[in-house]
Amino acid sequence: MIRAAIALFLAVLAVPAHAIDIQDVTSPGGIKAWLVQDDSIPFVAVQFSFKGGASLDAEGKRGAINLMTATLEEGAGNRDSVAFAQAVEGLGAQFSFDVGDDALTVGMRALNENRDEAAALLAEALTQPRFDDDAIERVRAQVQSIIRSEATDPQSIAAKEMARQAWGDHPYATSINGTMDSVAALTRQDLVAAKNRVLARDRVVVGAAGDITPEELGQLLDTVLGGLPEQGTAPLPQPADLQLTGGVTVIDWDSPQTVVSFAGPGLAIDDPDYFAAFVANHILGGGGFSSRLMEEIREKRGLTYGVGTTLATGVYGQTWQGGMAGSNATTGQAVDLIRQEWDRMAEGGVTDQELNDAKTYLTGEYPLRFDGNGSIAGILAGMQLIGFPIDYVNTRNEKVEAVTAEDVKRVVGRLLDADDLRFVLVGRPEGIAGTDPAPTN
Repeated sequence: MIRAAIALFLAVLAVPAHAIDIQDVTSPGGIKAWLVQDDSIPFVAVQFSFKGGASLDAEGKRGAINLMTATLEEGAGNRDSVAFAQAVEGLGAQFSFDVGDDALTVGMRALNENRDEAAALLAEALTQPRFDDDAIERVRAQVQSIIRSEATDPQSIAAKEMARQAWGDHPYATSINGTMDSVAALTRQDLVAAKNRVLARDRVVVGAAGDITPEELGQLLDTVLGGLPEQGTAPLPQPADLQLTGGVTVIDWDSPQTVVSFAGPGLAIDDPDYFAAFVANHILGGGGFSSRLMEEIREKRGLTYGVGTTLATGVYGQTWQGGMAGSNATTGQAVDLIRQEWDRMAEGGVTDQELNDAKTYLTGEYPLRFDGNGSIAGILAGMQLIGFPIDYVNTRNEKVEAVTAEDVKRVVGRLLDADDLRFVLVGRPEGIAGTDPAPTN
């Protein structure tokens, strides 16, 4: 359940080929931000990321922060949802509100001529949300529709079961959407309380890019965030203790195909071996058609359309995970191949050719997301959220280039063990032995 963190880190890994000048800005009110100044277009993008995100839900109120976040744009101050939307449109601005396991993110994009008015309007949404009954009910119905849809989606079912087994009583173990019952029980007072748990100045990081000076950005920060409380009413989450054990869980699902999810121990981004694991993951399953798993499972045997792996680097917990889907009749064979490739890399590391090809690709790949002020602002906020230094985008390729075959062998020997892999299969797979009981709820 750390999808947002994965997407965030993938965005951060997409770096430009030229040096980026990032300025460290502090507002008159003491709010800090990172800025990439670019006056080529009279436009600015700012992303505010509040640490903790949906993991700060109160006990028994799962889904409150998600529902609250989706309702922030449904009216503020004297404006109801329609008037607020019209005001944003009239300024030619764009606001976005999203939440994940690790952060609640608020985005703002505006032309310079309307920047101050847009900032004031966004401040109203953050400090004076209306949470009108009709808006809450409309958004509640949308969330519950998503929950119902996920209950009939094999991939969502597999992801939720894997999270449940991985994270125990940590918020990562459950969906940020909550359940039908938990969402139905949420009141307006619960949304106000949820807002106060997460929207506070002590847990915000900010990235900005565009035609704005440090002084102007400082004023904007104080306008948007100055009215928020200094501290949130809930402490940030504690690190999650990974509880996965090796084995197979089968969830019966009437389908000709089985969805396969698998995961084992990962490592934190600040671990000295992280970039060695990053390169290893590209070779094992993260490199598309060039990866070992794709070669063995799709190219040689045609058992799936696609299989892949990723280092799921959540702020509070990490796994090395992957997934695929294939015919029920051949799922057992595919699972055996995944285990074999997991252990083959652990025992033999990678070849010099694989290592060189991976590093060439990873350092030469130009960012698809680093292509505008909005993307840059998001990356700057993400860097701060996961604790990267301000010069990271300019030193990242050096870290990849420095990875040696010995580094890869050390980290895969430490992390990859097929006996530690947990598989969750949703379908009616054949050729699977020694399965654990499927969940009953």
